[in-house]
Amino acid sequence: MTENRKLKVFLCHSKDDKPKVRELYRRLVADGFDAWLDEEKLIPGQEWDLEIRKAVQDSDVVVVCLSNGSITQAGYVQKEIRFALDVADEQPEGTIFIIPARLEDCQVPSRLNKWQWVNLFEKTSIEKLNHALNLRAKGLGSIVIPTYYPLMVHIPAGNFLMGSTSEQVAQAVKDGLREDWAGWEQPQHVVELSEYFIGKFPVTNREYQAFIRDTEYTPPANWAGDQFHSEKDEHPVINVSWSDATAYCRWLNKKSGKPYRLPTEAEWEKAARGEDGLIFPWGNIFDSRKANTWWTSIGDTSEVGQFSPHGDSPYGCADIIGNVWEWCNDWCVEDEYKNRAGKSVKDPQGPPSGPYRVLRGGSFETNLGLTRCAYRHGSWPSNFGELKPGFRVVLSPSKE
Repeated sequence: MTENRKLKVFLCHSKDDKPKVRELYRRLVADGFDAWLDEEKLIPGQEWDLEIRKAVQDSDVVVVCLSNGSITQAGYVQKEIRFALDVADEQPEGTIFIIPARLEDCQVPSRLNKWQWVNLFEKTSIEKLNHALNLRAKGLGSIVIPTYYPLMVHIPAGNFLMGSTSEQVAQAVKDGLREDWAGWEQPQHVVELSEYFIGKFPVTNREYQAFIRDTEYTPPANWAGDQFHSEKDEHPVINVSWSDATAYCRWLNKKSGKPYRLPTEAEWEKAARGEDGLIFPWGNIFDSRKANTWWTSIGDTSEVGQFSPHGDSPYGCADIIGNVWEWCNDWCVEDEYKNRAGKSVKDPQGPPSGPYRVLRGGSFETNLGLTRCAYRHGSWPSNFGELKPGFRVVLSPSKE
């Protein structure tokens, strides 16, 4: 009988390598594995030695992350390796259990030399690691091969302030907002939303590639067939129309059995600014170090999470302003907020029709007036044009 559980992967590492290992953890979780990282799994008050040993014993695979510092440093990582070697001795011959993973060009300790390692600093390394993990999953038989599910953050039910005040719009005009667009985000009003989950990051090239390869859907214009730029696997996908984004959601629904969709405009804005109407995800004062905008001078998309956690929203959404424009489900109509004035608004779905679909968040090319949580933009659903938009997904538990 098949047991529906994910492959358990323990990440053995030195504390000095935490930033790189944290990124590996996030990638493995996104790919559907049950990765174990101390800062994510240990609960305050638990006995460190006991819980680490237990986690190693319960794991299906131990990935030993190696660097020049970790292989020479005395400390807990050496204990973890000993734990893993003890458990490896109990595995059947030929089992993939210990995988040495070099974070940089370094010597593999002699006691790990019997196992082929993977170089995580090489371009195709994560695919090689995933292949090994999937082989382990197949060998166990009781484990479902992982399928990608987006990393989501929880947005609780409740009210929030949507739109901008007259003073905020006046300042935005000084910062580059066109005056004829200023009224689109007024008046500021209270909106009530039900509970939902939203993608922590916009959908990446790697994630979108899985959809392209599985469905043979037409790839974005900047790709070569089903291949994106080799160094941009964790960059947000761009050149995606609203129709493309909804097609991805339909595919993800079928693969996961869950009703993923594009966010409504209200859901996107609450996730970006919290309950109290922040101008930017982190507060009311712009900081070019917290988002990829024109002011950052990167001049291109950046890896998702590069500005996290300092640029995150109150709920933990990363890259929600700057980097890439993001599609919402709503039709974009200029006087939508004016029509809500004086009314009780709950879970708004936007107008029934319109010429454009909503785009939010600005991009690496936008000025300060456009790169705000409340700014509204729109484009034709079948078009992506010069804006080069991407998207993130939403899941409503009440509709699951």
